[in-house]
Amino acid sequence: MIKIYHNPRCRKSREGLAILEKSGKDFEVVKYLDDVPSKKEIKTLVKFLGIAPIDLVRKTEAIWKEKFKGRTLSDDEVITALSENPKLIERPVVVNGEKAVVGRPPENIMGLL
Repeated sequence: MIKIYHNPRCRKSREGLAILEKSGKDFEVVKYLDDVPSKKEIKTLVKFLGIAPIDLVRKTEAIWKEKFKGRTLSDDEVITALSENPKLIERPVVVNGEKAVVGRPPENIMGLL
């Protein structure tokens, strides 16, 4: 089952959702600001994305700049920051099986379908 970690207020996330809707495939929408992913889920996302946890962080968010910018954080500390501040999670993230992409640009999603 395809899953999209979605923020309805984000234009890129809405564009990613539209791509999935047009694909005709079944998918699940996770509004991750309401249904916050656990640390275990974030670790799995990072694994499926094939990136370091820090690469899933939206470093332009005020929360990041105020609390974390300039600090050296371990992978576990970054994952904790993401789980405690889901607004920091790059969006949208689309998962298909054991592979995932960040939908920035939204066309990245096409390669996953």
